[in-house]
Amino acid sequence: MLCSSNSFLNLNTIVSSSINKPLIFRSLRIIKFTVSAKMDQNDAAAPPFTFLTRKPYTPPSWASHLNPLPSHAFSLGHLPTPIHKWNLPNLPDNTEVWLKRDDLSGMQLSGNKVRKLEFLMADAVAQGADCIITIGGIQSNHCRATAVAAKYLNLDCYLILRTSKILVDEDPGLTGNLLVERLVGAHIELISKEEYAKIGSVTLTDILKEKLLKEGRRPYVIPVGGSNSLGTWGYIEAIREIEQQLQTAHNKLKFDDIVVACGSGGTVAGLSLGSWLGTLKAKVHAFSVCDDPDYFYDFTQGLLDGLNAGMNSRDIVDVQNAKGLGYAITTSEELKFVKEIAAATGVVLDPVYSGKAAYGMLKDMAENPKKWEGRKILFIHTGGLLGLFDKVDQMAPLVTNWSRMDVHESVPREDGVGKMF
Repeated sequence: MLCSSNSFLNLNTIVSSSINKPLIFRSLRIIKFTVSAKMDQNDAAAPPFTFLTRKPYTPPSWASHLNPLPSHAFSLGHLPTPIHKWNLPNLPDNTEVWLKRDDLSGMQLSGNKVRKLEFLMADAVAQGADCIITIGGIQSNHCRATAVAAKYLNLDCYLILRTSKILVDEDPGLTGNLLVERLVGAHIELISKEEYAKIGSVTLTDILKEKLLKEGRRPYVIPVGGSNSLGTWGYIEAIREIEQQLQTAHNKLKFDDIVVACGSGGTVAGLSLGSWLGTLKAKVHAFSVCDDPDYFYDFTQGLLDGLNAGMNSRDIVDVQNAKGLGYAITTSEELKFVKEIAAATGVVLDPVYSGKAAYGMLKDMAENPKKWEGRKILFIHTGGLLGLFDKVDQMAPLVTNWSRMDVHESVPREDGVGKMF
């Protein structure tokens, strides 16, 4: 879906109207939530030194009928992540957008993938794995998070990364997620997009798994995006976290809608299932950044069936196309949007996932304001900031706000006055 400026909203108006409104700069009223997402409201405070520990897992009461239930989870994320008001300009009348900051779930492990990995890594350790295999794009946030989590747990990590056929025989470099992956010692195997399309992720990971088994290793395979039925529990649990945060809020806030980017399907499946089963009852709107809505309805249905949820994906989630020119391909208009939202609100969106989802959401609001009027929306920021480093050449023309400082010649100058720390 190509989003032209005249079908959207005037992005210059976004910045000018926002900067002229002091409200924008008073908007980050961070709600302080002290209840851990891992515990019921009446439980005692979480004990210290629980990070990177593996603990028994008890699901929310409203999800206890799902099957299979995970038995354990690792503590990998800095949770709960905060929620705050996001004063986007030019919203429909009486519409509020709030932001769930899953981009703040950690630094090396930031983003939505951390929640899935808490369950997947616990299963890997339980099965006696000594290494992890996963697969994704050349700037995959999931692969970076998996590489870090594996090393935290003293496991080797093997990444199959998809790139262009022109670059498949070259050193992939150190840009963005690649830098972190290579610093933590992940083994990187490159595959061309063309080969990937013909062979598929499952066969590719199976080939590498068989190779490692022959070498005496004990590999554990995590699918694209960590999106399988076990990984879905990460965002079922996130719904419990949101419920608990709302219980501690003083303003009796209730969300009508949840908006999130959709790239591999697991996050959407967990959010929609959890919101439907729990007390939240918010409608989930997924903006797909690859494939098409029908694919994600079917894929989400498979994850729901894998948990014996007994429900239809089309009843609990609305999927809209926001991929634009394609996965990880960002138009100048989309990058301009990311830049101007950052300048207006201080929130930096990634160009592949949340940036496209927010762009799609605001476009839909501009075209269908009645649909959104008076509603309270929770937007899930799924992280991916490192992906911006892969777009620096495209971003450069948009960030020209610099100049050499002009110091008049009358200002006294003396060697050694300025200490350069």
